[in-house]
Amino acid sequence: MEPNLASYLALSGILFTIGCVGVIFKRNAIGMFMCIELMLNAVNLTFVAFSRYYADTTGQLFVFMVMAVAACEAAVGLGIIISFFRNSQSVDVDDASLMKN
Repeated sequence: MEPNLASYLALSGILFTIGCVGVIFKRNAIGMFMCIELMLNAVNLTFVAFSRYYADTTGQLFVFMVMAVAACEAAVGLGIIISFFRNSQSVDVDDASLMKN
């Protein structure tokens, strides 16, 4: 028995929802980045599912673009987090308002 499109989309929706809830309720910057990556992977799963369903490779090309953006986001975001941690010894996003000044 092969999974159909609906099961892939349901899994993708569940993963995206978990990522959204994590971004809303996490106060740790590393945890928030992990949830954002989970949301991007849920979107990638949707692209691949539709690409396979319609027998078109366009969705898979979009996955490579999303993966490139996610890698850049992770590199820049982790650089900012490391810089913030060196200054404040905390990765709590509530303390990030101190960076305004």
